[in-house]
Parts: sequence; C-alpha cells; structure tokens
Amino acid sequence: MGGSELHCRLVAERLAQQGYECTIFTTTARSYITWKNEYEPGESILNQVIIKRFPVEKERNIDEFNEFSDWIFHHPHSPEDEKRWMAEQGPYVPQLIEALRLEQAEYDCFVFFTYLYFNTYWGLKEITRPKALVPTAHDEPALYLEMMKEVFAAPQAFIFNTQAEKRMLTRLFNLEGKYQDVVGVGVDITPSMPDETALRSRYGLARPYLLYAGRIEPGKGCQELMDYFQEYARRRPGVDLVLIGKKLMDIPPHPQIKYLGFVSSEDKTALMKNALVTIHPSHFESLCMAALESLALGTPILVQEKTEPLKDHCLAGQAGLYYSNQAEFGEALDLLLVDERLRSQLGMNGQKYVEKNYAWDIILEKYHRVFAFLEGLNRGGKK
Repeated sequence: MGGSELHCRLVAERLAQQGYECTIFTTTARSYITWKNEYEPGESILNQVIIKRFPVEKERNIDEFNEFSDWIFHHPHSPEDEKRWMAEQGPYVPQLIEALRLEQAEYDCFVFFTYLYFNTYWGLKEITRPKALVPTAHDEPALYLEMMKEVFAAPQAFIFNTQAEKRMLTRLFNLEGKYQDVVGVGVDITPSMPDETALRSRYGLARPYLLYAGRIEPGKGCQELMDYFQEYARRRPGVDLVLIGKKLMDIPPHPQIKYLGFVSSEDKTALMKNALVTIHPSHFESLCMAALESLALGTPILVQEKTEPLKDHCLAGQAGLYYSNQAEFGEALDLLLVDERLRSQLGMNGQKYVEKNYAWDIILEKYHRVFAFLEGLNRGGKK
C-alpha cells in the first residue's frame, strides 16, 4: 500500500467512525510496479468502510513504461499519445470507471485521491456529481502533460496536503473559484515502549542509529541516501543507518547499513522513537506521513531540501534540518549527532507542530467543511 492509498484508507475509516457512509472504489492490484491482480474482486467491508474492488485488465511492464514516459516527457507528442501514456500508467480498470458512471447517483459526493493515475483521469470525466481531488502532487514531469489541465479543471474542490503543494498547483493550473483548503492527514500514534535493550538486541543495534522508514527504492532517494551515508561513515564509524520497509533495490553491503525488512507497527514506532533522527531523502513528496509520525514521537527529521513540503515541515515546525548535497548532509548529521539539546528542542517543536496541524479532530473538521460545500452544490449552489 502506497502513501496515497493509506491516506485514503485512514481518512475513510475516521469518517466512517463519525457516521459517514463511506465506499472506496479500488482495484485488486497490490503492486504499482506490475498492477498484478492479487486481491479478490467484489465487495467487502473493513472497519465500517465498504470496499469495491475491480480487476486490472492489463499488467504493466515497468521498464517499457519508463522508456515510453521518458520519450513523452521530452519529445513533441499528440493528445492521443498522452491518453496512451495514461492507459499504460494504469491501473487500467475500465470496469471501475463504468461502475462509477452507473452508480454515481447513489452517492452525495466523490473524493479522488492522487491525480496521477488512470482511475482518477477517467473517473473525474465520468462523474457529474460534486467531486473533490486530493492531488498528493509533487513537482514531476507528468504534472506538465497537457491532459493534466483536464484533471485539475474537473473537481469543484481541492484538498491539499501542504501549503507547498497548494502554491505549486495554483501556479501551474487555474484553480480560481474552486474550494481550496490545506488539510493533510491525521497522525495518531500511541508510543509503544518495549524494552529498548531488548529491541536493540533483537535487531542487532549496538550503536546509535539513523532511521529510514518506507519503500527502499531509487525513486524515494534511497540510492542517494546510501551513497551519502557511506561517504559519511568513513569518518563517523560510530553510527548506523537502519532501513525498514519493502526493498525494491540492492542495498550495498556495509557494516553500518542495516536492513531490518518489515517490522511490526509497534517495533516501527519504537525504532522511530529511539532513533537519533529519521531521514527522508525523497525528492518527490506531497506530505510524507513517515516524517509526521517521527515528529509526533519527538524525533527530529533530516530531509532533502529539493522537496519543498518536507522543507516546509522543518521551517514551519522548527523541527528538523535539510540538505541538498553530500557536504550539507554530513554537516547536518554532525550537528544533530553531537548537540543533544538541539535534538531535544527540535523533537519538542515537532510534537507541537503535529498537534497543532495534524491532530485528527482538526483534519476531520476540515473534511466536514469540504462536504458541506459539496452538499451545497447538490442543492443547486454555484459551482
């Protein structure tokens, strides 16, 4: 499950707890690399949310798709080329789109999560009921395709993750007259406190460590992170880099790089809580839930400066540092590792920042306001 999918699930489950009737239209795929069907199609209920799954009709060859993407992003092309790109992007689920078209009268409004995929592009076209988009966008080549003007023209409301995302999208698209709010997602972590000595023993963590949590792949900045850390470790042998999550790339053999694989949510929380700092190297994020989880636990963050939403967390929350190259990475780590008072202050600032901006009652109140606006459209209000 990717970040946008988890974001959608968390919001839907919280809304269902408050009495909303929530239905999620999704696919039977699990991997965005292949779109291979792995779940059973049909309807089920999970945590009070109705889930309707539809089979993907075409798997994706990621190498061929990446080659086609490289061509379309850098060469003149036609609208038909872009529609072909969207079909190849997937997940290709025409049955889902048809179900949206036929069943839309049963719902008061629709909220689409993430702008980038087939189901959003075609779903927004088919739906005539009031609709909102949670873009989860970052500055990437796909955002500049002509067809994206259609995507951002269709919704009546936009639910942004960060001010940085809102600034970018209002610069690229005409959103005048649309309902707009910066919302994000709630963070609700109850720290599990297993014995730290036992935790370290179980995972072989004898030294202080930095933590990366998430998909381990070049697209998340992990190759750059490991290159930077190996250079840093040459002069700092007393600290480890710990990686948790799904491994989608080779990890270099190094005595100070430790891959723990998937861990339980309790151990993930404890590992975050006990880390000196969590590192978020991605160049492309619209929010980064792992960073917010870290801040909620009082652990400062170190982020890639090129990712404006992550940099905004550092600046707005006074809760972390950022870097743009190898030298700055090393200097920031040196500062965080040796200055315990700084780490403590950044950690406390981060907790206050999350409580002020990402508590669930704040998030849900903003969704209530979006739904009130969309309900006004159902009653014949202005678009």
